[in-house]
Amino acid sequence: MKNIPARTNMKALQGLIDRSERDGEFRKQLLANPRNTIERELQLSLPDDHEILIHEKSKSITHLILPPKSSTTKEEREAAKTGKVSLEYLKKTMYDPAPQLSEKINHPTVKARSSNSLKELINIRVEQGLDFLNSTISENGAWHCIRYHGGMENAPRHYEKPPFVSAYCTLALENCELPKAKSICAAAKQYILATMEFPGLWRYYRHLPPDLDSTTLCSMILSDHPWIALGQNLSKILSYRNEDGLYNTWVLDPDEPDVVSPFRIEADPVVNANIISLLGDCSETRPVQDWLESLLQDRKLEDSSKWYTDSSAICYGIGRAVNRTKPLLDHLCTPLAENVLSNQDQSEGFGNILQTAQAITALHNAGQVDTIDPLHYTKHILNSQHEDGSWPELVAFGDKKSKWGNFGQFVHASESMTTAFCVEALTNLGNSL
Repeated sequence: MKNIPARTNMKALQGLIDRSERDGEFRKQLLANPRNTIERELQLSLPDDHEILIHEKSKSITHLILPPKSSTTKEEREAAKTGKVSLEYLKKTMYDPAPQLSEKINHPTVKARSSNSLKELINIRVEQGLDFLNSTISENGAWHCIRYHGGMENAPRHYEKPPFVSAYCTLALENCELPKAKSICAAAKQYILATMEFPGLWRYYRHLPPDLDSTTLCSMILSDHPWIALGQNLSKILSYRNEDGLYNTWVLDPDEPDVVSPFRIEADPVVNANIISLLGDCSETRPVQDWLESLLQDRKLEDSSKWYTDSSAICYGIGRAVNRTKPLLDHLCTPLAENVLSNQDQSEGFGNILQTAQAITALHNAGQVDTIDPLHYTKHILNSQHEDGSWPELVAFGDKKSKWGNFGQFVHASESMTTAFCVEALTNLGNSL
C-alpha cells in the first residue's frame, strides 16, 4: 500500500462521506463493510485487530462519541500539573540507577579491503549490533536512554524509556531488511501503541504536556493506525502553529501540566521537518517548507534548535523528511548536502561517531552519499564498534544550553541510540559500495 500523508487521507475520507450522499450504492457498501471499503478507496492497509464502525444519523437517532478512557486518573492529572508533585511523576518514568560510563574494547582495526569484502563484514557487524540492541530493549519493546546533567561532573545518571526514544531509533532501523531488525521494530511498535493517547498524541514524560516531536515520530511508526492514517489527531497538531505558520514543540492547553518554561515553546527545525514527513505537501506545511529552505540556504542551522544541539542531528531530521516525501523536497538536497559537508573535518568524520553516522544518513537521504568516500567511512564506523556489538554512548539530544543549575543542561544518551544510527549508516553505506 502507498505511504500517503495523513492530511491527504483526511481530505479523502471527507470525500467518501460526500460521495455517500450522492451515490446510494456506495453508501450501502460503506455501511455494510466500512473497513474494506475505506482500505480500497484510500489505498490503506489498516491493522487487522482494529474495527471500523460507521454510525448513520437520522431524525430519530443521535450518536455521541466518547473518547477512550484515560490511562491516568483525574487525581494523577491534577497532581502532575504544577510544583514538586510533578517531579514525582518524573521519577516514575525513570529506572535507577544507570551505570557510569565504562571502558570497552573495540574490534580489531579494519584495514584495506575490497568493496565486496566490506559488504560481507557490514552484514556481520550489523548482526552483532542488532544482537546488542536485542539485549537492551525491554520485554515490552521499549528502548531506553540515560538522562544526566551535562554541566555537572559525576552527575547522577537515570534510565528512562519515553516513547520518543523508541520511535527515534525504530525509524533508524526501518530500512534494515534483516529479520532481527524487523523483530525489534515490531516490538517497539507495540510499546508506542501502548503509550498513545487519544486522538493520537504522545508525551515525553508523564508530567509534561504532549509534544510534537514525540507525536510526529510516533505517528510515523503507527502510520497504519486509523487515528493516524485517517487524521484523527490533525486538528490538535494544527493548533500548535504560531503566527508565522511554524509548529511549536508544545502548546499549553488549560488541562495540561503548566511546567514547560515559556522559552521552550518555540519552533524547532527538526520538529517542523517531522511535520512535513507526516502531513506532506499542503497549505499547512508550505511556511515550514520555506523556513527550512531558508535555514539551509543561509547556513543558519547552528543554534536553530534547543533540543538537537549539533547541525548533523538537524540535517539528519531534515534528510528524513526529504526521503519520506520524495520528490516534494528534492530542491533541498543540494543545500542539505552542503550543510552536512561543511562539518566534515580533515581526518575521519563529521565530529564524533554518532554525528558522523547521522551525517552519512543525511547525505544518503539527499541522494548525495557519493560526495564522500564510502570505503573510508565504512571502515571508520566499523573501527568504532565495541566487541559486544555496541557503539559508544554519546549525547543524542538534550538541553545543553539551558542555564538552570541543577535543573538545566540535561542531556540524553545511550549506547543503544548510537548503535541504531550506526547500523543505519552502515546499511546505507553498504548499498553504495
